[in-house]
Amino acid sequence: MLAQRTLKSIARAVGVGMHSGQRVELTLHPAPPDSGIVFRRVDLPRPVDIPVRPESVCDTRMASTISPGGDPGAPKVQTIEHLLSACSGLGLDNLRVDIDADEVPILDGSASSFVFLLQNAGIALQDAPKRFCRVRRPVEVREGEGERLMWARLEPHHGFVLAFEIDFNHPAVDATGQRVSFDMGSGRYKRDIARARTFGFTKDVAAMRSRGLTLGGAMDNAIVVDDSRVLNAEGLRYDDEFVKHKLLDAIGDLYVAGPMLARYTAFRSGHALNNKLLRKLFAEPGAVETVAFADAAQAPAGFAELAPAW
Repeated sequence: MLAQRTLKSIARAVGVGMHSGQRVELTLHPAPPDSGIVFRRVDLPRPVDIPVRPESVCDTRMASTISPGGDPGAPKVQTIEHLLSACSGLGLDNLRVDIDADEVPILDGSASSFVFLLQNAGIALQDAPKRFCRVRRPVEVREGEGERLMWARLEPHHGFVLAFEIDFNHPAVDATGQRVSFDMGSGRYKRDIARARTFGFTKDVAAMRSRGLTLGGAMDNAIVVDDSRVLNAEGLRYDDEFVKHKLLDAIGDLYVAGPMLARYTAFRSGHALNNKLLRKLFAEPGAVETVAFADAAQAPAGFAELAPAW
């Protein structure tokens, strides 16, 4: 049987929220089979649980934000995508995340710190079959035209592979790789994807901060780009770090639906379009089904192996 996974022990992290700038502590707990990933706001007079589901997403401006039932007026947790991307990369199914503010800490701006935390806690196999959302027929969402065109697509595939292309028309970004493809069954998520950091442009900082965004952003948790170059002294971690971070985000955005068997392809997509794609997938009758593998050998290659330790 290809089994569900949770943590062996508790892990903690302290940092600041990228957008709120507030100090935040989160505690990662093992969780029972079939419970999924649940955020718990422990700073409220009465703790509020927020299950991670496509319909829980209530805001997609600059990050993926969830609330109970997707109610924009309810308690929320924002910027969940990097932690969820790490959970996807390690195949974690069940996790309780206690958090004492409304935003997941940005840490170093990538998913690698979360991978490190999760692997240090240890991965435990559970006595329950791992359930996948298997895409049965193509689903696509498109927005804009010409230079503003963006799209994302899911197609049937025995595994989970992703391809992403960016087009920022910016000299610093254009000098790097614009396209990336990745197979989640390869076992190379930690090495090839997890270290890609979020990025921002100095020309946008004042406008975003006036809207209460990126208040916690700094060069130790983001790639900062001016009109022509990367300002971080250490440069880029990958030759194609910009597009790899967009792929990292997409992995996290899609993991609100849990483990998936599909081929994902996107051009200039983001949090909003990724969530619209999931909602369309689940709204179309027969487009997706839930499957498990009683015989792990029947699962896609690489899915039964635990990710190697650091």
